[in-house]
Amino acid sequence: MTLDSGALTHGRVLKIAVPIMISNATVPILGAVDTGVVGQMGAAAPIGAVGIGAIVLTAVYWIFGFLRMGTVGLTSQAHGAGDRSEVSALLMRALMIGVAGGLALILLQAPLFWVAFRISPASAEVEGLARDYMAIRIWSAPGAIAIFGITGWLIALERARSVMALQLWMNGVNIVLDLWFVLGLGWGVEGVALATFLAEWSAFGLGLWLCRPAFSGPDWHAWARVFDRVAVWRMAAVNRDILIRSLLLEAIFVSFLFLGADFGDVTLAANQILIQFLHVTAFALDGFAFAAEALVGQAMGARARGRLRRGALLTSFWGLISVLILTAVFALFGTWVVDLMTTSAQVRAEARIYLIYMVFAPLTGVAAWMFDGIFIGATRSADMRNMMAVSAAIYCVAVAVLVPAMGNHGLWLALLVSFVARGVTLGLRYPALEAQATRG
Repeated sequence: MTLDSGALTHGRVLKIAVPIMISNATVPILGAVDTGVVGQMGAAAPIGAVGIGAIVLTAVYWIFGFLRMGTVGLTSQAHGAGDRSEVSALLMRALMIGVAGGLALILLQAPLFWVAFRISPASAEVEGLARDYMAIRIWSAPGAIAIFGITGWLIALERARSVMALQLWMNGVNIVLDLWFVLGLGWGVEGVALATFLAEWSAFGLGLWLCRPAFSGPDWHAWARVFDRVAVWRMAAVNRDILIRSLLLEAIFVSFLFLGADFGDVTLAANQILIQFLHVTAFALDGFAFAAEALVGQAMGARARGRLRRGALLTSFWGLISVLILTAVFALFGTWVVDLMTTSAQVRAEARIYLIYMVFAPLTGVAAWMFDGIFIGATRSADMRNMMAVSAAIYCVAVAVLVPAMGNHGLWLALLVSFVARGVTLGLRYPALEAQATRG
């Protein structure tokens, strides 16, 4: 775990990005299998129960997404500075935060579930099955959340293949156990939950094994270093800022869905289908944003301004190539994808009306996605928080002006405006980021 001073090349960027993109592709496959196996039970309630339960737990776990992002930035900088002890200490801090967060969720599961079902009420049958599902899955929360930290640590060291192996293992085990427990043993909703429980704990074990270089020396249990007040406070500050930024971003998307509901069920369904195009865009760009996190962070740690700029430019180049491809694919095949996702003639027709916004969404969002990766690597989390707040305010103004005048068209335009605002505001802060790399 010493600084890799090798050249920053296109090949190096792709070596990080491509495995991440492959691992991301397994996520929707797992969701489809989860739904498919309970669908074989011949009743609607199990499908709804697994859907609601998974959404609730995913939303709760998502709160700890800061752990991955903060760990990438801090670890890549320590790696870039050649500080092996801090690299190991950061892994231990991330693991402790993840496990502690998971244990807190286990202890608080009763009020969490109560709030979830007050926000999203369901029938008595669906709620009962969903509670059974979540009551099993919640016990893997410590491992599931700690994996965020493990993933961030591995990305920081450019070990993208290890991240891919971890994701493929977790989702692969989950799929195999889904088929066995539900279709083979007839365990139903509880079988789906148990499959995920075992998959997440086994992935946590694999993650620790993949991180074994950190445990090969005494640094990982040098408790004075692990609990160093300055380092711990810095990690807390970075994670706090990223959490606030993420909550503001989530508020934009949640409000988008809620506002879309005011235009009727058909428009709401069309919006939900088109949002999937954004998920595909995020999956594609994540690989290059993650590469930016690692390469920019290492350059920042080494105080190498030239390497930082080259890392930012190379990863952004490939991010732009990706969105140009996605724009072309959405334009050429978007209607076919919509037709594949729904058989409702009304929803198909409605989605086609607004498909043009998804054609342009990758282009309007690429700067925001790539700058996120760059700023995470540089741990400029306060800038991310502040610029997200500005962008959220701009989105609110756009909604207030455009939605009354243009309806759902205005809502989509407001969302794209928020993407542009994030890219522009972070771009204005980029010179300060570069300048930081020259300061000792």
